[in-house]
Amino acid sequence: MFLSLRAEVEAALEGALSELEFPTDDLGIEEPPEDVESVLASSVAFRLASEAGAPPPQVAGQLADAIDADDLTYVAEIQTQGPYLNFLPSDAYFAETLTAGTNESYGALEDREERVVVEHTSANPTGPVHVGRARNPIIGDAVANLLDIAGYDVDRHYYVNDAGRQMAVFTWAYQTFDEADLDGEPERDRIEYDLVRYYRKGNAYLENASEADREAAEAEIESIMQGLEAGDESAYERVSEVVDQVLSGMKGCLARLPAEFDEFVKETRFMRNGDTEDLVARLKELDEAVYEDEAWQLELEEHGIDKNLVFLRSDGTSLYATRDLAHHEWKFDNYDRAVTVLGEDHKLQAKQVRSALELLGNDTTGLQQVLYSYVNLPEGKMSTRRGTGVDLDDLLDEAIDRARQEVEDRLDDRIRDDDLDEDDIERIAHQVGIGAVRYDIVSKQPTKAITFEWEQALDFEAQSAPYVQYVHARCCGILEEAGLDPDTGLATQDIELESLEADLLATEAERDLLETIARFPAVVDEAADDLEPHQIATYTRTFADRFNAFYRECPVLADDVDPEVREARLALVAASKHTVANALSILGVEPPRSM
Repeated sequence: MFLSLRAEVEAALEGALSELEFPTDDLGIEEPPEDVESVLASSVAFRLASEAGAPPPQVAGQLADAIDADDLTYVAEIQTQGPYLNFLPSDAYFAETLTAGTNESYGALEDREERVVVEHTSANPTGPVHVGRARNPIIGDAVANLLDIAGYDVDRHYYVNDAGRQMAVFTWAYQTFDEADLDGEPERDRIEYDLVRYYRKGNAYLENASEADREAAEAEIESIMQGLEAGDESAYERVSEVVDQVLSGMKGCLARLPAEFDEFVKETRFMRNGDTEDLVARLKELDEAVYEDEAWQLELEEHGIDKNLVFLRSDGTSLYATRDLAHHEWKFDNYDRAVTVLGEDHKLQAKQVRSALELLGNDTTGLQQVLYSYVNLPEGKMSTRRGTGVDLDDLLDEAIDRARQEVEDRLDDRIRDDDLDEDDIERIAHQVGIGAVRYDIVSKQPTKAITFEWEQALDFEAQSAPYVQYVHARCCGILEEAGLDPDTGLATQDIELESLEADLLATEAERDLLETIARFPAVVDEAADDLEPHQIATYTRTFADRFNAFYRECPVLADDVDPEVREARLALVAASKHTVANALSILGVEPPRSM
């Protein structure tokens, strides 16, 4: 209802400004401080004071007099506070919020009829997913979820680098060495952990082999790269044998988060169909194209980029950036917007790609990047394991183990009388452990480097994932005790929504919670516009605080609660359940029914 109230306030202010012959270009609408009981405020009187020839409080009074609150649905009263106009919510605002919130899809916005592709993760298929890159699939999946609930038609893509030198080395090593040549056993029983040993063996061989042996190996590696460039089917099949196996294992790791994809788009696709060759020819025709240092490059200094974009080597092979340009033009042909989640080390490349696309005549207004800094681990067990880096699987295992211990330690303090068996504990450990990792990472602004801290991520009392998840579990417990299905909207459970009396929810805690629920669709809308899922995490923390205040102060099922108040509070709990469940789902955090 907040979106409806805001639209109503905007229209009312524009009408008042026009009536008083003031400009309407800046309404000064803002959210008031928490100690002000209005839902929205306007500071427009500050801007108009000199034009009106009157002090701001007087201008505010004129505007308030020009708006008839009786003509508004969601605003009960307009009050002035010095130079501010404060818009107080009506009973209809709370009543419609209560009804809307009891729907299980609450927070989802109307279809925008706009196709968006979100590309994320896209880690090279050379081995297990490293924890340093974990922020990419977590942020990328949350961005895609956010755009989805905000009404966009979203496709999730993983761009597979299957044509670079790394894959040629991997392919050569896989076909050159035997199992007996490899060092050690696989660190896990999954295919990418097995095959990465070939990649490591191949790189070690190239570093230590004799000059003659290294030249022979490099010739074979070069032939693979040339074969891919020429569209040779046998070269493609050789590389695909390795890529597809490694990628299948990486999918298994990412599914644990979970991060799932609609399509894995291989860069060789744009070599085999001729797009890369065509693009190279067009790049060479540009005024910015030069051949120097034995490579074709774009000089981009006039476009604010100091470093040239190399797009073709002297041996005729293209580069990753070249193929990515063809990839982006394909996106522009098939989608209205293209969002890419990138590590901060790709910032320069992103600028080069955008400039090159524009030079080629593409409209890049629909191209957006979400840049992130990397995740660091504190000193200790996780950061010193093996010496080959910490894999995402390691982090998730550790999270589940720690969450399981937390759940077991809290069994005796549980209020609910639903006995948890071993399967329940294991399920909750996965929900809480992986949820803690995802929430802790996505809740921070992506451009800020973060150090993952276990104690903070798994703190049931602080503003972490378990803290918010517990609110969901508590809502489910109340609804189940009342004989209701927590996962289903009240309208389908023979509840007469029209008979609910929202005005019975009159305490400060109830009104604060209702108002917070009302804002959820607006938070979704703004976060989607900004591509910032951490705004949703911030909202869930505020929401959890408001719900806990309600839970402490407003009994729902106690014997001495008036039946009509009981029904209204049950509806408020249902609305809370759907709100927090859908907010957590945007973040990729599973909302447990029991904890």
